[in-house]
Amino acid sequence: MDIKYLDLKAITALHGDEIQEAVDKVVRGGWYLQGEANKRFEQHYAAYCGARYCVGCANGLDALTLTFRAYMEMGLMGEGDEVIVPANTYIASILAVTENRLRAVLVEPRIDTLQLDDTLVEAAITSRTRAILLVNLYGRNAYTELIGEICQRHNLLLVIDNAQAHGITSLTPHSSLPTPHSSLLTHCHSFYPGKNLGALGDGGAITTDDEQFSSLFRSLANYGSSRKYVFDHCGRNSRLDEIQAAVLDVKLAYLDAENERRRNIALRYIEEVDNPLLSLPTHDYWQQSVFHIFPILTPHRDLMQKHLAENGVQTVIHYPIPPHRQQCYANSPFLVIPASGLPITDRIHREELSIPCHPALSDDEVTHIIEVLNAFYN
Repeated sequence: MDIKYLDLKAITALHGDEIQEAVDKVVRGGWYLQGEANKRFEQHYAAYCGARYCVGCANGLDALTLTFRAYMEMGLMGEGDEVIVPANTYIASILAVTENRLRAVLVEPRIDTLQLDDTLVEAAITSRTRAILLVNLYGRNAYTELIGEICQRHNLLLVIDNAQAHGITSLTPHSSLPTPHSSLLTHCHSFYPGKNLGALGDGGAITTDDEQFSSLFRSLANYGSSRKYVFDHCGRNSRLDEIQAAVLDVKLAYLDAENERRRNIALRYIEEVDNPLLSLPTHDYWQQSVFHIFPILTPHRDLMQKHLAENGVQTVIHYPIPPHRQQCYANSPFLVIPASGLPITDRIHREELSIPCHPALSDDEVTHIIEVLNAFYN
């Protein structure tokens, strides 16, 4: 077999006729930005996420960056303030903080969930801490009741980077996350093509229950304009185009079913892979994930990846170099690393290997992957 890690062509083909029809409708309509397709998708996605408002933007990084910028414009944080961020994340989570000249305070993950260790958060809080940024990395829900209690106790904003977990809000909708600024709780989404809800190009959005925040975010994403040729803020051009909005609206109708297919595949891996050299997600992990990525940990990662490739299975590493070891953050005053280092994060980035887990996989392909994993030995 020749099994791609992610076959975007096959995934798009699952709804190819509907997508083509939606794109043709936009093209024929002659309105390509800030039109009816955007309004329709924003309404549908807000309702799907259990939020009052959705605002589209150009990409997931802008969703995060402009969220912190909006909080600063609202006077809820200022330059030099601190945001607690999981050390195990894609660099975009941290870039959004530091681009606003806020300090990203890195906190270790748990090795079993690969998410922020909520028992370490309180020790990282200082008088300058203003927010916690959770990341639903790999598709797993990062929110815990303890996080909500800490936000309440210390009057902290809660931002959730949901770039990899479309559909997870069915587990934790906006209304169920208690924070002192509960109306300002923001989920930030990316619609990069490889996501569970992926466009045919870049795209992003925020979802929130706060009308003032959503209006401010929309203004900042449109040059800072409140109405045509009137600029209340120094914003940027970050808009979701009509074609991408139309495509996303088609695919949104199938998101739950495709997430369920991902979860069914993941459950087969969890129950049928039997190899002591590999550490897989647990059943508890499975209950809290939509499996954008199925992560395996092994100290023999390079050999494992080679073994899979030789048997026709493509894999990806998420991610080979952790953010705190990237050159762009060498000696940065905006990145706070604990004095004890980040050994768990380093281990994850040294051992993580992602295997195929997407709705276009056939049962026979899943069986083959399981057999190859079980046949690996060092």
